Amino acid sequence: MTTVSRTFTVTPPPATVIDYLKDFSHAEEWDPGTESCTRDDTGPVQVGSTWHNVSKIAGVSTELTYTLEKLTDDTIVVVGRNETATSTDTMTIVPAADGGSEVTYEAVIEMKGAAKLSAPLVKVVFEKIGSDTEDDMTQVLNRLG
Repeated sequence: MTTVSRTFTVTPPPATVIDYLKDFSHAEEWDPGTESCTRDDTGPVQVGSTWHNVSKIAGVSTELTYTLEKLTDDTIVVVGRNETATSTDTMTIVPAADGGSEVTYEAVIEMKGAAKLSAPLVKVVFEKIGSDTEDDMTQVLNRLG
């Protein structure tokens, strides 16, 4: 299992950040590995909403189905699954001292079956992606403010 976590501040208030991040289709804008992320269902975004995500990481394409599993005033949890991996992304958003938001983004990637052999490489790759995600997410969220 690989865990990557970043904490950073942005200018919009928590409610604005939560409203934006709960729609995982926006991952196309802030996740450097995401090539497309399309919502599978319709209506308001709520627990149980799903997305089809196509990502390319270290030259390897993969598809996952993400499900919004938790949505509160300060936490979003989306879980992506396929035959080789489960990715649990937890975003915690709290008020920052300056009036903006402090965002903690944690990704836990669990490889399955033969893919477990790549776990050490996965950690190195996802640490780099974590830094790029922090940079991209900061830019995108600050534009909302």
